Amino acid sequence: MTTAYSKEVMKRFKKPKFAREMKDADAIGEVGNVNCGDIMEVFIKVSKNKKGEEFIKDISFKTFGCVAAIASSDALCELAKGKTIQEALKITRDDIVKKLKGLPNIKFHCSVLGEEALQKAIENYRKKTYVESSVGK
Repeated sequence: MTTAYSKEVMKRFKKPKFAREMKDADAIGEVGNVNCGDIMEVFIKVSKNKKGEEFIKDISFKTFGCVAAIASSDALCELAKGKTIQEALKITRDDIVKKLKGLPNIKFHCSVLGEEALQKAIENYRKKTYVESSVGK
């Protein structure tokens, strides 16, 4: 059977390392594409490193979608885990595609969903921590 997907995409689709719901997540980012039906949730757990910078201590995903959507979610998680919030915000769809060793053009939108889901999770985390710090004053 010949596939348009790279071996890396197929490996991540068949055995994703980060596919799980995180019950104690600090924030969740959910995005979807109505045209293809893909829905992606990214869960993040944030901690502080020795420098006092917030970083992504743990990350996971739940994705309802195609081979490329699941593989993109898994690659995104690997790219983001351990990064500071600032570093994680710099992860792009191109980084995800590179990690997957390519995606067919028609499936490039799946990497876009990954980028957007992470940004949304971080945005939700920042809103939540801002509200908590404001309430504490």
